[in-house]
Parts: sequence; C-alpha cells; structure tokens
Amino acid sequence: MQMDNSGVSLRCEETEDDHRATGGQLRAAWDPSVSGRRVIQRLLGVEKRYMPSPLYVSLIQREPQRREELVKWMLEVCCNCGCDEAVFPLSVSLMDRFLSVTLSAPTLPRCLAASCILVASKLSECDSITSDALCTAAEYDFLPVNLREMERIVLATLRWDTAGVTPQDFLPHFLSLLDEWHRGDGSTLRRHSDTLVAMCSCDWRFLGATPSLIAAASLNCALRGLGDRPYAVCSMLAELCRAEPVVLEHYSEMIEHALRQRLGSGPAAKGDEMEDERAGTPTDMREIDF
Repeated sequence: MQMDNSGVSLRCEETEDDHRATGGQLRAAWDPSVSGRRVIQRLLGVEKRYMPSPLYVSLIQREPQRREELVKWMLEVCCNCGCDEAVFPLSVSLMDRFLSVTLSAPTLPRCLAASCILVASKLSECDSITSDALCTAAEYDFLPVNLREMERIVLATLRWDTAGVTPQDFLPHFLSLLDEWHRGDGSTLRRHSDTLVAMCSCDWRFLGATPSLIAAASLNCALRGLGDRPYAVCSMLAELCRAEPVVLEHYSEMIEHALRQRLGSGPAAKGDEMEDERAGTPTDMREIDF
C-alpha cells in the first residue's frame, strides 16, 4: 500500500461488496477528517444563500396545493428511478430558488420540476437519471428537447450556482457528533432522518426554516422515534444549528404533527400512545402518504 509523506494512505479502500451494496455505484468511504464542527460552521455560513425568498414563501402560503402536488410528483419520480437520497431535497431547493427569482409559474410545471431533478442528479450521482426516464415519468407532457431547454433556463437563472446547501448536507456531520449518545443502528437512524427531511421538503410550512434547523429537528424526531430522549442531545443539536433549544423543540413538534397527519393517525396522542407512535416512525419514505 502506497503512503504519502504524512503517512496517510492514498489507496482507494472501496471493495466490490461496497459496489454491489450501492446498486452498482462505487462510492468513497466516509472520511472523518472532513467532518465535524469546522465543516458545519462553513455550511452554516452559506446556507441562507440557498433559501427561497420571503416573498416567494408568502405567495406559496396563499395556495400551497399546487406546489405540494408538484413536489409529490418529484418525490415519486426520484423513488421510482432509484435516485440517491440527496437528489430529491436538492431538486426541490433548485425549483424553489428558481421560482423565487422568476415569481411566475412555468407553462409546463413538470418540465421545470424534471429539469431540477436532472440537475440535482448530475450533481449527486455517478450515473445520473436520463432525459428519457423523466419524459416517461411525465407521460410525455414534454419532450427531451423541451427538458434540455428548461435545464438551460434554470442554470442561467441561478447563474450555475446549483450546489445548494440542503438538510442532507448537515445530517452526516450531525450524526458523526452524536455517536457518543446514540449506540444503536446508525443506518436506521439515518433512514428515519432522511424520511423526515423528505417530508419537510414536501410541506410548505417548512419553507422558511434553514436547512440546518430542518436537519437537526428531523434527527431529533428520529432519535425520539427510536426511544432516545436525552435532553443533552437536543441541546447539542440546537447549538450545532445555532438555534435556541425551544426553537428546535418547536420544529420537532411541527415535524411530529406533520408526520401524524401523513400517517392519518388523527389528533396528537399522549403518554404511552405518543411513545408507541414515535417508535413506529417508518424507515422508508414510501410508507408515508406524501
């Protein structure tokens, strides 16, 4: 094995088992040297740059159904095409940012949504989703030539600043700092958190929240769903996302309320019933009625 002057291995550590486990996409292993508070601070410094404008948020609040239907379709496409979990939140972020600039509904909304999925897939995946797959998912409401033209319009409008910050960017760093509290299955906790982040992307009520706050609140709810309720974790998450603990708790309760609505469980339960509900947090986003 070759080593550089600092004694760090330069050899790729991925194996064929890793290749098969990721559906044919060979990925680098998690590198703890590029994680931690330093990286979180850098993400916090730029996250507001990638949030939708307050005017757009206020306009969506007047008629949220149209956005919700479109975002649900985007989620369905990402799930059916087997996209990476980072593709969906980034594609929704791109669409919201584009509409924040234009403040006008496109003639072909699904074409805009598909173009955002295409850009997000190119940024997040080794093998990006194809134009033909997106046209098929939209039942050919538009053609590949229309999709390519819309992609150019989105890129020009956003000035090619497409690698936006989403809650998915914060989750692995938050998780790496919570290892000392959570001793359970980290992959299950990540799946729960990914599910809740996707749900927040669909819900207009979370449009005004920063990505770091959504990530922290989703992780907080996922920990509760797995039976972990240490106050120290909530305080640490609030510190990491630069929010007051009461604000983090408020958004955690909003997420739990939205989850109960999606699951059709009716009014908020109390006591043991609440604990049972949290313990049943689904691990697959397909289990939630988005």
